[in-house]
Amino acid sequence: MTTSMRVTDLADSDRPREKALEKGIGVLTDTELLAIILGSGVPGKSVLSLSREILSDNDNNLSRVCRLSIHELTSKYQGVGPAKAISMMAAIEFGSRCVHSLSSADVTPPMTSSEAVYNHMRQKLERLGHEEFWVLFLNRSNRIISAERVSQGGMAATVVDVRILLKSALDRMSTNIILCHNHPSGILCPSVQDDTLTKKITDAARLLDISVLDHVIVGATGYYSYRDEGKI
Repeated sequence: MTTSMRVTDLADSDRPREKALEKGIGVLTDTELLAIILGSGVPGKSVLSLSREILSDNDNNLSRVCRLSIHELTSKYQGVGPAKAISMMAAIEFGSRCVHSLSSADVTPPMTSSEAVYNHMRQKLERLGHEEFWVLFLNRSNRIISAERVSQGGMAATVVDVRILLKSALDRMSTNIILCHNHPSGILCPSVQDDTLTKKITDAARLLDISVLDHVIVGATGYYSYRDEGKI
């Protein structure tokens, strides 16, 4: 019974995974990266040979490889079945999403002012007829890792679970956060409940070395910033 030739069947010098572990993923060739994605070759043809065949057939042009369909992969290359083709497509799609995410992060301005926060959040909040509480999870450069709604309430209030909020910050390795919610009434001044919640979150976050940089209240005609008013 014949079996396919896997990466682990190769000599140590030809194993891209071991090479990546020793020297870093960046040193791998396109062939070696593709071999890791494919995982195995076919009888008489190693996964590296299969990878070279696919790349060579497309003039070693990665943009052409990225445009190959699952049908083209499975029909043109012996040893590439639906599972391998889907793995390739998944890797390509994941890489594309990563590039898009990095590009988005680069163009999103750092949240270094209340105006920047307001401009980022106003479309989400200023026309709502109910309260929503959002958190901007930031990195050390104060760029947004993610912006997430943590609570949704009624006309005059929303309940926030501080423990879940801070767990989300820890999960995202966020060092700074900005609180944000809306006042459907249009009254921008914070309520006593707003002040109490802001202090509760700020004090709890401090114990975890997470800084609450601001709490911005969004209304139909403008915004209120705790930081600008010296209240945080």
